[in-house]
Amino acid sequence: MTDTSMSSGSYPPGQHPDFPPPKNLVGPMAWIRENLFGSVTDTILTLLAIYILYLIIPNMLEWAVIDAVVDAASRQECREISESGACWALITAQFTKSIYAFYPPDERWRPNLAFILMFVALGPILFDKFPARSKMFFFSIAYPFIAGWLLVGGIGLESVETTQFGGVLLTIVIGVVGIAFSLPIGILLALGRASKLPAMRTLCTVFIEFIRGVPLITLLFVASTMLNYFLPPGTQFDLLLRVLIMVTLFASGYVAEVIRGGLQSMPKGQYEAADAMGLNYWQSMRLIILPQALKVSIPGIVNTFIGLYKDTTLVIIIGLFDVLGIMKSSLSDPEWNGLAAEAYIYTAVFFFISCFAMSRYSIYLENKLHTGHKR
Repeated sequence: MTDTSMSSGSYPPGQHPDFPPPKNLVGPMAWIRENLFGSVTDTILTLLAIYILYLIIPNMLEWAVIDAVVDAASRQECREISESGACWALITAQFTKSIYAFYPPDERWRPNLAFILMFVALGPILFDKFPARSKMFFFSIAYPFIAGWLLVGGIGLESVETTQFGGVLLTIVIGVVGIAFSLPIGILLALGRASKLPAMRTLCTVFIEFIRGVPLITLLFVASTMLNYFLPPGTQFDLLLRVLIMVTLFASGYVAEVIRGGLQSMPKGQYEAADAMGLNYWQSMRLIILPQALKVSIPGIVNTFIGLYKDTTLVIIIGLFDVLGIMKSSLSDPEWNGLAAEAYIYTAVFFFISCFAMSRYSIYLENKLHTGHKR
């Protein structure tokens, strides 16, 4: 009697303690029952999927793992060791080339260092709990100049022509530069298109619609050939720099439309609240409107960045060899001819890992900024 009175007295009238859910409603088995066998249709589809995987996975494992060859000097030697397995010896032999391409071997410590410093520079921007975050912002601002100095050289370092860039190095350079610079440019274009100034709005609208209406491959051709016709005679404009400018402008047009959609989703009351607080245009955008618009635009922005990163493979059309171009050129070697599947799988895995990492960060950012009002 005493225990009952003490227990009931611990809670206000009408309230009861929270008990854990029944064991059959939580855990892995509950998830399987709810998501895979929740209805007759779900059960049939689940069993059909299991049967298809049963037919596919054993053959894939046999080809890619069990009968695969990792160490061989040529395709012919691979086939002498195993006639039916994958010849991953191609990847082993071409791995270094797929990373650095034509970059001088004695100077490859420079892109390695630039790659490591990239994560140090991105840390304060991407993560709130990064050590010494406020101080490291200065390094993040200076990093593009440091990376450019390391990769290209000059001022104490041996100069390396950008024509020697290639492979994963070239893919990361184009992707990171395009992503880093297209976001602020896209924000300005979105604000310009939503501006009340007719000239500004028209200029930004024309630019965005032109970019969205022209394929990237066309812009790359313009950057590689036609741009020289508009420059003074004898002017040397680095091809990689032209590509970086075009890729950045191309991505900024799509980012601008994504952010404009976020701006249009903002209730009118947010703008009125900013006016009521006496904030000017830039203050209201920086403190109230843009933070909310960017938050709801995260999936679209990251989707644009992933598309941009994959589109870096198009540079092979104008004579630059990214990771896909390097692997395709390796297939022209008589020693490795006929191993297209292995080369393309290796390239696909590289892009999948990179894009999956961006996707997971997008989910992390959405969850961190979630304010609890979504349903």
